[in-house]
Amino acid sequence: MDHFLYRDGVLHAEDVAIPEIAAAVGTPFYVYSTATLTRHYRLFEEALAGMPHLVCYAMKANSNLAVIRTLADLGAGMDVVSGGEYRKARAAGVPGDRIVFSGVGKTAEEMRLALTGGIRQFNVESEPELLVLNAVALSMGLRAPVTIRVNPDVDARTHEKIATGKKENKFGIPIGRARAVYAEAAALPGIEVVGIDVHIGSQLTDLAPFEAAYAKLADLTRQLRADGHAIRRLDLGGGLGIPYERSNADPPLPADYGAVIRRTLGDLGAEIEIEPGRLIAGNAGLLVSSVIYVKSGEDRDFLILDSAMNDLIRPAMYGAHHDIVAVAEPAPGTALHPYDIVGPVCETGDTFARQRAMAPLVAGDLVAFRSAGAYGAVMASEYNSRPLVPEVLVRDDHFAVIRARPSFDEMLKRDSMPEWLQARDDA
Repeated sequence: MDHFLYRDGVLHAEDVAIPEIAAAVGTPFYVYSTATLTRHYRLFEEALAGMPHLVCYAMKANSNLAVIRTLADLGAGMDVVSGGEYRKARAAGVPGDRIVFSGVGKTAEEMRLALTGGIRQFNVESEPELLVLNAVALSMGLRAPVTIRVNPDVDARTHEKIATGKKENKFGIPIGRARAVYAEAAALPGIEVVGIDVHIGSQLTDLAPFEAAYAKLADLTRQLRADGHAIRRLDLGGGLGIPYERSNADPPLPADYGAVIRRTLGDLGAEIEIEPGRLIAGNAGLLVSSVIYVKSGEDRDFLILDSAMNDLIRPAMYGAHHDIVAVAEPAPGTALHPYDIVGPVCETGDTFARQRAMAPLVAGDLVAFRSAGAYGAVMASEYNSRPLVPEVLVRDDHFAVIRARPSFDEMLKRDSMPEWLQARDDA
């Protein structure tokens, strides 16, 4: 469920008409719903009610400061994967003891940053990382709290580019080596072992891979405790999918996911940490665009939009589907027409959909990409020297720009001329 509905024939974000925002900020733009972010976060809280737990929002899905603050005010922790995300979380008011640091390539500088500012735990991905973290912590007179990410070799049954739990993936240590690595960690004076971490992938629409991974995690927890390790936290990652195609069956609900956690891990007495990102932010956002041209081709018609692959790269990168709807609701019974929906970037890959059935549209009409709140704005670029699109947050009948569109002057000022080219300009 989201809070983007038609009212009197016009698509609204909560109580704000989309054309009102378009008139104020121009297109294309991202718009997020506070009510949807709140609802989706609370679904995870309800799913784990009665168990010791912390829901840590995976910031890589959408790291706008206003989105982070909205969720932090609800009690969310944060899952960060870079020093930049750590700084954003702290800037949004998230205390260090509610931040977990994931990622396969943490640098010594990032480790020092997090240890200085406060950290709940590092989710360590390799033995070399463990040794570097130990050295950094000792140099600061500290002990670094860690979970070690294990790779359970479970097929997540998702897109190959977002599967993370098979043995050929770069993430974690093989589960068969876990006991040896935990013994190594326990012997390091700058390391405090607090738990185990696992994450098998993103956009999972089947609970069976979770169940398989968590069963292995339960066995490992018992083994490590028998070895003398104080395993008090189990970090389960995220990955629950969202319904990008509304005509298809919906993925499992957070309540169903919570039932799997209770069934497989509930008797261990450990604090559960989960790191949802896509399910919290995905359906909380739209990308709104204008039609520039309707072009007739040899055997098809094209809707050429003012948004492009640099604004929303998921279709080009993953072949991902987004429902695309007209902001002005078509009249009942309107005959649909197939369009290839494309952007203006000079790449054939700048295609959002092929032969998508839409009500007839004309230049100037607004369209909205649904389920664009996650991995949209955060993956955008300025390819073709196109400015980053603005982001807007709606709450009830109010909206605010939470990231402005940069001007071309601002973009130009980021570049600088070397001295020998400046001399040419002055000649």
